[in-house]
Amino acid sequence: MDVESGKPGRTGITQPRGAVLRLAVPAGVLAAVAGAFAYVGSVDPYEPGHYPVCPLLRFTGVYCPGCGGLRSAHAFVHGDLTAALHANAPAVLAYLGFAVLWTVWVIRAARGRPVRIDLGPVHLWTLGTLLLVFTVVRNLPFGGWLLP
Repeated sequence: MDVESGKPGRTGITQPRGAVLRLAVPAGVLAAVAGAFAYVGSVDPYEPGHYPVCPLLRFTGVYCPGCGGLRSAHAFVHGDLTAALHANAPAVLAYLGFAVLWTVWVIRAARGRPVRIDLGPVHLWTLGTLLLVFTVVRNLPFGGWLLP
């Protein structure tokens, strides 16, 4: 095969070079995410001193929507879905959402199709509102079950 033109050589066999190149970026993203999850899974966030404290929690005593995310990821890596949901339910939904979007990305990249995610203002406002409601409820007395 002629490397520059991508046309078959004497053997008449073409290499799927384009597909491999199209899958390089999704593979790199997966490697980075897997590395981050492996690190969080190996370094226990329940032991003090391993990770920085949330500045919002430290200075105001208010839990942000990300508080408990590392504990959630740690529990998720160890297969404890109940503890992961308790630590930060939106984070678990984000992990699962990432898995779905990444799979769609890989399938479309392998087929040579572009990936378009068109989130309109309604989607973004809805997501922001849900995170705001989660944050407010987890900081109210009756929302203690949502605390990390």
